[in-house]
Amino acid sequence: MSDPTPSPRKPIFDTVRTMLRRGFRQSEVNALDGALDHAMQRARSTGTGMANAGAQTAGNCSQTTVSPVSGVPYIRRAENSAELARTAAPHTISPEGIALIKQFEGCALLRRDRLVEAYPDPGTGAEPWTIGWGATREGLHGIVGPDTVWTQGQCDERLAADLLRYARDVARAIGDTPTTPGQFDAMVSFHYNTGAIARATLTKRHVAGDYEAAAQEFERWNMAGGRVLKGLARRRAAEERMYREG
Repeated sequence: MSDPTPSPRKPIFDTVRTMLRRGFRQSEVNALDGALDHAMQRARSTGTGMANAGAQTAGNCSQTTVSPVSGVPYIRRAENSAELARTAAPHTISPEGIALIKQFEGCALLRRDRLVEAYPDPGTGAEPWTIGWGATREGLHGIVGPDTVWTQGQCDERLAADLLRYARDVARAIGDTPTTPGQFDAMVSFHYNTGAIARATLTKRHVAGDYEAAAQEFERWNMAGGRVLKGLARRRAAEERMYREG
C-alpha cells in the first residue's frame, strides 16, 4: 500500500517545531491538533478555503489515528460530541461522577431517629472523623468530631458544597489539558477521597497527555493507616475504569 497523502497541516507543525528547536510532547501535539481541528470547523461553517484544504484530515467521526508529526496515537477532535468532549477540561462533576462518590462514601442512617452520626477513620480508628457523604473536619455545619450528628439534609448540603470546591481544585490543577468528562469525574472522586490532586503524579501524567500512565496511578492510592484497605482498592479500580472509559 502506498503512503497516504501528506497532511496539509504538517508544514505548520514543522514550523512550530523549528521555532521550539525540539520535538513535540504528546500534550503539545494534542493541543495543536485540537486548535487546527477547531479552526477548520469554524472555516467550514463560514465556507472559507481552509475547510477544503483540511477536509481530508478532519474526518466525520471520532477515531484513534497517528499524528503525522510525531507518530504518536492521539484522539482526533473535530466533528461530533465524542470528539468535542476532549477539547477542554470540564469544570463540574457529572451525575455519574456523583453516583460513584456516593457509592463508596455511603450515608448510612445510623440512628433510630434517622439522624446521621460521625464515625472514625477506618484506617486509624480515630481522626479524621467522618460524617454523611465523606465529610471531614470543619465545614458548613461546624467541626466534625465523635459527637457530631447531622440530618440527611445537612449531609446532602455539605456534599454539594464540597463537590463544587473539589471540582474547582481539579480544574485548576489540570488547566486546559484536553480532558473527557469521565476523566474529570474520576479525578474529582480521587481528590474528594485523598485531597491530593495538586501533588499527585496522576495529575502530572494527565497534564503531560500520558493518559495511560495517569490511569495506572490510581491503584497506588490504596492505603490508609499504613496498610492496604480493600475498600480503597475497589474505589481506585472504579475510578480508573471511569477514567479509561471517558
